[in-house]
Amino acid sequence: MIQWNTLLIAFLSVFFFRFLFQLALSLMNISYLRRHGDKVPRVFQGVVDKQKFSTMASYTADSTRFGIIARIFDQALLLVILLTGFLPWLIERITGWHGGFIGGGLLFFVVLALISQLFDVPFDLYSTFVIEDRYGFNTRTIRLWFMDWVKGWAISGVLGVILISLLLTLLHYFRHTWWILAWVVICLFELVIMWLYPVLIAPLFNKFEPIADKELEQKIATLMTKAGLAVKGVFQMDAVKRSKHTNAYFTGIGKTKRIVLFDTLLNSHPVDEILSVLAHEAGHWTKRHIIKQLVLMEALSLVGLFIMSKLLTWQFMYHTFGFQEPVAYAGLLLVPVLLSPPGYFLRPLGSSLSRRYEKQADDVAVQLMGTAEPMKNTMIRLSSENLANLVPHPFFSWFNYSHPAPVARIERLEKMERI
Repeated sequence: MIQWNTLLIAFLSVFFFRFLFQLALSLMNISYLRRHGDKVPRVFQGVVDKQKFSTMASYTADSTRFGIIARIFDQALLLVILLTGFLPWLIERITGWHGGFIGGGLLFFVVLALISQLFDVPFDLYSTFVIEDRYGFNTRTIRLWFMDWVKGWAISGVLGVILISLLLTLLHYFRHTWWILAWVVICLFELVIMWLYPVLIAPLFNKFEPIADKELEQKIATLMTKAGLAVKGVFQMDAVKRSKHTNAYFTGIGKTKRIVLFDTLLNSHPVDEILSVLAHEAGHWTKRHIIKQLVLMEALSLVGLFIMSKLLTWQFMYHTFGFQEPVAYAGLLLVPVLLSPPGYFLRPLGSSLSRRYEKQADDVAVQLMGTAEPMKNTMIRLSSENLANLVPHPFFSWFNYSHPAPVARIERLEKMERI
């Protein structure tokens, strides 16, 4: 039976405070948009008219409202699982199955993952076939959505079973040092996935072909050489069969490193803007942002695993959520659940660092292109095409945005052009 003690009260207090904070932040952002959504920002005038600006504002408002509803149901599901005694009940059923520690732990996480996946289905469908469709982005059919869902579930299931099996094995056989070994396994696992993703996983969802425009391919090769980067290939992806959103990215490590361009980007942007996008991505590599972020993530992962190792034997935690005695694999869920609400308020630190990296990558892009004009035009076009919020609340963008807000970013590029 759930124990109403100081731990549970403290957890629920922070949990609900986080939810109310997120809700207030979202509503504040919508309210700010309404108050400032009657005049197109200067840097977008001539590209975005009032009707388009109104559509962009509506897209932000609709997406935000739906996000609030989805969050309410998601948080409610978590509370039902935690506070109804479902977890102890599930473990009693698993124990009766006699699957052993590793088999029982796997079944525990598979059941919870299945509940989460099925619960998310209606929200994903609504987001794709109502909101994204309403604003002209969705090009996906129900059949394609279903195939993506099945393949995504199968891939995440296989990878999840492998990783969780390894972690449970270490936890079972190395009681005191499992967290260090687990950290090594997680690091290696992530590197293998990064290496395999472009050549094994991504092609299961999209078609990747060498770009048809050989002149553009040569210009890209010249740009990458100028940046000092060795890339194994430049590919175009059939993104349009799912969405009209535009993008480009670097992916892979070592011999699988490659550049991927959305066909939607190739079809809607001139050459100099495409090159500026890639110059920006090259900036992340030349400034070693990917490596720095990876090192930071792994350092935080090590700290998190150390904390988890100390809390996994905390009987008070298990008694709070209705367990008669500690069950280590249940602790692998309970500890992150307890730490997640206070950890959310550290988000601005990551957002601030990410925005700093984005500015540095913009600087490199301007240097490689020799002018800020293509990058500025790209940001204007991308923001317009993707219906970005051009007037986010300053506090909302400071807290959440991993990229500088569009207007501020474009104004910065304008200043760089004048220097």
